[in-house]
Amino acid sequence: MRSRMQATRAKERKLEQMWSACNPQTQEELAECAELGKSLSRLSQPTILTILAESDVPLHGYVIVQKAAQSPMFGGKKPDATGIYRALKRMEESELVHSWWDTPDSGSAKRMFELTDKGRKCLRRWIDALACYKLTIEELRVEASHALDIEVPPTPSCMH
Repeated sequence: MRSRMQATRAKERKLEQMWSACNPQTQEELAECAELGKSLSRLSQPTILTILAESDVPLHGYVIVQKAAQSPMFGGKKPDATGIYRALKRMEESELVHSWWDTPDSGSAKRMFELTDKGRKCLRRWIDALACYKLTIEELRVEASHALDIEVPPTPSCMH
């Protein structure tokens, strides 16, 4: 009985540590990356931040959409361009990216985007948060398997 209580307390401490490492504790930390975790379904924010961080030059929206399609989150499928532009707008409002209009002498104007220092800090926080999500999801797999009284199935290979 005592060892079971100790195991439960140890697990609770582990979860508390993970929770504190993955989630903002202060308004300042929240301001670094207010969207953290809100776009888990497609993880568009860290995808866009990564694309911009990888680029040596500012990118226009069309290129970001094309590169997003090649990312693990979209697995070769073109994401909804409107959703990407909405995410870029929110990210600019949060000062994670900076944009301006490039108006060449010939051709159409293009909105160019680049990562800010705040955006780099936010991407760094995403790196930690994604690791915590991975651990949490694996723990949920184990709990769900135990709830069904089955062995934890091998991790499937995801096709991207």
